[in-house]
Amino acid sequence: MGSRMGAKKPREPLSRDRALTAAIALVDAEGLPALTMRRLAAGLGVEAMSLYHHLPGKEGLLDGLAEAVVAEIEAAAAGRAEANTAGGDWRTRLRQRFLAARAVMLRHPWAPGLLSSRPNVPAGVYGYYDGIIATLLDGGFSYRIAHRALHAFGSLALGFAQEVFQPAAAGGETDVDAAEAELAAMAAHLPHLTAMVAAEVHDAADPTLGWCDSQTEFEFTLDLLFDGLDRARG
Repeated sequence: MGSRMGAKKPREPLSRDRALTAAIALVDAEGLPALTMRRLAAGLGVEAMSLYHHLPGKEGLLDGLAEAVVAEIEAAAAGRAEANTAGGDWRTRLRQRFLAARAVMLRHPWAPGLLSSRPNVPAGVYGYYDGIIATLLDGGFSYRIAHRALHAFGSLALGFAQEVFQPAAAGGETDVDAAEAELAAMAAHLPHLTAMVAAEVHDAADPTLGWCDSQTEFEFTLDLLFDGLDRARG
């Protein structure tokens, strides 16, 4: 009896989903640079080589992370639409979809850099965009305008505004301190840009995903695009 009570609970078998869940938790806590096959294996209590049966090396791991994030976006968008916008017009449905994606990005602030850097389109992206097109068609748009709308939306559909300058490495971010120092050094030659930046300091309560990607600006851009699409529909 005593030996039974002291027996350890069997460890959950290693799987691709379990490995990716652990990888997301690690990256949420410490950022993408902390993620290595060896570090992930140690956290899972397995040998590093065991991971290769489920994720083929670091690039396979990053592709898996991207797929997991897109799956989370799909689930969040579907749940939010079902809960809040059943039968709503195209604009409300798309707005809720994009804001649901935005919530996922805010939970995983490393995800925009990852999605922007992967050479392969993550599984699930095509289905997600198919849903956007279906919403536009239901709203009376033609395929031609729907196609142009996808170009106009860009990464906003996935919940973030892509920066003009961004390092190619996954998880790379603009060095805000360096950028601000450079701008200050050139202030005399860039009066309008300097004045605009000074006037547009983000509120501390306004969630950001980069130097110029705040929630306020994200929603402003969405509404601007929706207004233009409404006119284009006619």
